Amino acid sequence: MKTVSTEQTMFSKKQKKTESRKQRSAANTQEADNRVRLCADGKYRWVFEMPLLRNPSVFFDVWVVMAMSCAIVFVIIMLIMLFSGDIGVLTVKGTLEGVAFGLAGMTVLSILGYLLYAAMNGGKYLVLFIMDEHEIVHKQMPKTVKKATLIGKLTMLAGAAAGKPGVVGTGMLAKSRTSLTSDYDDVRQLVAHRRMNVIKVNERWFKNRVYVEDADFDFVYDYLCQHCPNAKH
Repeated sequence: MKTVSTEQTMFSKKQKKTESRKQRSAANTQEADNRVRLCADGKYRWVFEMPLLRNPSVFFDVWVVMAMSCAIVFVIIMLIMLFSGDIGVLTVKGTLEGVAFGLAGMTVLSILGYLLYAAMNGGKYLVLFIMDEHEIVHKQMPKTVKKATLIGKLTMLAGAAAGKPGVVGTGMLAKSRTSLTSDYDDVRQLVAHRRMNVIKVNERWFKNRVYVEDADFDFVYDYLCQHCPNAKH
């Protein structure tokens, strides 16, 4: 009985070690898949899949726009009251309460809208980034595009050092739902948020968001800092 028990214990330990090695291997493979790649056409490319419910950076951007809109409305109302002579403590208090209720209502609607958006996208935001010496492109991929397929095409392009590097795998890479390009000369500010894996690339009127894994975060941020001559960072 002791011999059987010992064999079972040893077998259980071997199973745990095997599972642990498999988990580490899968983690290393996933990390390698998400790394920034220098392709044969001289451009850097990488894929980032963001869980929309665990990384609220998109929602924060929407909320900031709403808050700024409410602030502008408040200022306009205050100016109207000031020039009409109707401004007072009670009117200011009432206006503030109205703006606060409006912002609260818009926040609730935004949360519901964000949850709906996440559900429509399967809870994930899949994006392809293309970066060279002149610009960085943010391409949101459709829900029908799978991450593994996209990485496969990216690997083909990165490995095409000979022949026609600009043709291999570009069919899938060219497909996108929305695309935003930031020309480095137009960038005015770079803001790094490592905890959210996002670099904010802000122009005067447009804002781009660059998502990158921890392993390549510093490289991408430093690259952007070096190539954006008019940006504060």
